[in-house]
Amino acid sequence: MKLEQIGFYTLSDNRALHAGENSPIWRCEMILTGKCNFKCPYCRGTSVINGGKCDDDMDVKIAEKTLEIWIGEGLKNIRFSGGEPTLYPHLKHLVDICRNGGVEKIAVSTNGSMPFGLYLSLIDAGVNDFSISLDSCCASFGNKMSGTSGKWKRVVANIALISKITYVTVGVVLTEDNVDKTHDIIVFAHHLGVADIRIVSAAQYNKIIDGLVDLPQEILDAHPILKYRAQHFREGRNVRGIQEYDTNKCYLVRDDSVVSGKWHFPCVINMREGGKPIGKIGPQMRKKRMEWFKRHNTFEDPICRQNCLDVCIDYNNKCARFLGE
Repeated sequence: MKLEQIGFYTLSDNRALHAGENSPIWRCEMILTGKCNFKCPYCRGTSVINGGKCDDDMDVKIAEKTLEIWIGEGLKNIRFSGGEPTLYPHLKHLVDICRNGGVEKIAVSTNGSMPFGLYLSLIDAGVNDFSISLDSCCASFGNKMSGTSGKWKRVVANIALISKITYVTVGVVLTEDNVDKTHDIIVFAHHLGVADIRIVSAAQYNKIIDGLVDLPQEILDAHPILKYRAQHFREGRNVRGIQEYDTNKCYLVRDDSVVSGKWHFPCVINMREGGKPIGKIGPQMRKKRMEWFKRHNTFEDPICRQNCLDVCIDYNNKCARFLGE
């Protein structure tokens, strides 16, 4: 299967074939803040460095410098997340920098609870991808899954409105509390007009998801990422976890990056699960990431081994095959 068929626009066979120390930076994620107006019970929050969490807002000067470095290396796609990134006061400013720097895809991961006008202003600034959390198909359960109240209807309305303007995916995190509602959540999300639906088991749950067998084919065909994951579940493959037959190298780290606070990490999962950063943000990040790549064995890293996502595993396996490794 070509990587393009999975549905993630940051992944392609061409990227896997040519990624290296001098290739463009294909994707980066910037954790702008640990602050959030939701209290989702499964959320891992932001990174832990030297015994303390990076809950504060990212220093805007550091954010600007990081973007300057990335854009200078041909940054193609970026995601702003958190916490809740729309609470970060300089988000639109950073979006402007990316648009003016020629970044092709500018994404924001949000809980979708802010006034619609805020999202519209971000679209006008250059955001062309929203990932919005949707862990329930009814208000009462939505309150439980978000740890708040009175926000679900606005989230749903925003998803429907934004989907009419630009690319929107919904992220459905499944736990023992809502896994029995998987089918209904997917059908509900589909009728909101979203481009795709990303189902994933929470790190604490980490089980194969049932309830996908009777999904209508037209829903699966409309959402490639959903179809990709549904097929895996039907085959008994979990979203998370590296197997013995997979490569033990993380090729993604060569042209991908995640920053939080003053640090850059191998990936967002590694960061949220308490992994150590590769180093501090600075002009040597790419070099340090290549050094990490060469010495790191994902089989020996419990965070990678247990939590790496299927899409990342498939990309790394494709890179290994292309390189004959």
